[in-house]
Amino acid sequence: MMKKGYLALLITLGTCSLSANTLAQTTLVHDVNGYTLVNGKLQTFNAIQFTDDKIDRLFTKDQTLPTANDITTIDGKGKTLLPGLIDAHGHVLSYGLSLLTADLTNTSSEQDAVSRAQAFIKKNPTDGWLMGRGWNQELWFSKQFPSKESLDKAFSANPVSFGRVDGHAIWVNSKALALAGISASTVSPEGGEIVKDEQGNPTGVLIDNAMNLVFKIIPDLNQQQLESTLTLAMDSLASYGLTSVHDAGISINNIKAYQQLAANNAMSVRVNGMLSVEDPRFDTVLKQGHINTSDDMFKVDSVKISADGALGSRGAALIKEYSDQPGHKGLMLYSDEQLGKLILRAMKAGFQVNTHAIGDNANQVVLNKYQSTIAKTDSKALRHRIEHAQILDLADVPRFAQLDVIASVQATHATSDKNMAENRLGKARLAGAYAWRKLLNANAVIANGSDFPIESPNPFFGLHASVTRQDHLNKPLDGWLAGEKLSRIEAFKSFTIDAAYAGHQEQLLGTLESGKKADFILVEDDYFAINPQQIWQNKVIATWVNGRQVFVKGEE
Repeated sequence: MMKKGYLALLITLGTCSLSANTLAQTTLVHDVNGYTLVNGKLQTFNAIQFTDDKIDRLFTKDQTLPTANDITTIDGKGKTLLPGLIDAHGHVLSYGLSLLTADLTNTSSEQDAVSRAQAFIKKNPTDGWLMGRGWNQELWFSKQFPSKESLDKAFSANPVSFGRVDGHAIWVNSKALALAGISASTVSPEGGEIVKDEQGNPTGVLIDNAMNLVFKIIPDLNQQQLESTLTLAMDSLASYGLTSVHDAGISINNIKAYQQLAANNAMSVRVNGMLSVEDPRFDTVLKQGHINTSDDMFKVDSVKISADGALGSRGAALIKEYSDQPGHKGLMLYSDEQLGKLILRAMKAGFQVNTHAIGDNANQVVLNKYQSTIAKTDSKALRHRIEHAQILDLADVPRFAQLDVIASVQATHATSDKNMAENRLGKARLAGAYAWRKLLNANAVIANGSDFPIESPNPFFGLHASVTRQDHLNKPLDGWLAGEKLSRIEAFKSFTIDAAYAGHQEQLLGTLESGKKADFILVEDDYFAINPQQIWQNKVIATWVNGRQVFVKGEE
């Protein structure tokens, strides 16, 4: 019997790859504190055996372990073993790019963001576009959008585009505005805003659809760059204990890159891709039908639509005006007719429809469209989703279960947004804000995620936020809108079997059972036993996907 300690494992992506010509390899991971859900109930175990990419069985401590010489054994050293965690809403390419561009997250002021970018370009000189992301004016003392002037002073030679933390606004300099042809006379596009000063001049901030005026002139990545950026992102995601992610809004070029990576056995996490309706070849993919690789590492059977913007940039579409901006109700990104046609085309083609809706008006409009179009297409079984479902009119909460619509939420948005959200909405509308408990009580299915790179992809941050409704400083004391907390099991479900269900993969993933895929993680701390305020601090020791070890702590 071959033995390996978990810190001594030197298995690489190349040496542990499986092919049709490889003899079946059985592995036993023993001496673990294992947990999985079976029919919604928590089950414990002490060892897991898998052959190639499939689980054979679990063993409890009173059962005898196999001792065959051809079984590779790994000593778990008593650490906790969990099903691989699933992020139901992230952006893999954007995350990969964020690892390669100026990081402006948690900057304290506009000048701090500029200084951070100056340090980045000093280490990574370029005569082309300077890209970055993560600024958030709500964390600045001024609470005001930044301006092109500070960028013009610091970066006169480069066109600059810095994305807001939520991805719904960009901050650009005068050179970028000039290249995009944006001036005082440029009219804001439908579903977007060119922010202008009192004299009518662009300030350098573009919101939602107005961002496309700049995006269309930024050179696209070539196929090799796409593949390397996706690989960088997936390897990083695996290090956080994610074994599967739902990639929210990808292009056909993105799809081709994933297919090539899958063909090369070079994907370290599973990707469930949502085709972006913004891709000009959208209808071509709909006609071709669903995509699924033979090893189930990559698939596309859903589409991503964005109905409105984000709360932080006041682009989320509200029923009533913003509390901190009278007369403004946010932005719907499509006309009522356009949105209805997109949803109908996708449902008729047999694709799951996953629509971004943050404001209560956007959620209501999307639910109305879903209700009428599901009836026309008889597509209830496709489990259509609302991505974010962030601010809900209370009357709309029961409609999720009634329509079999999944609420795809991101727990850390609540703890990041808690102060800003009350400013935007006032206290009364908080009753339907980040309302996970109300959704569960109304029998909705919740799939959890992070919306990386807007938030950290670390799923233990999301589990912590779900259970405590607190930030990492344990604030507020009892949790923000504490009545909406999830139990540990409910939160665990939302990152495992319910996220798998949201991707039509519950027969393959989400629990550790015989015949399912060997996707699991070994972690330092017992999620079900530690102080709930410490959940976010848990560390991943090793990650297995499809029976391959794709991450080992200390070998990043």
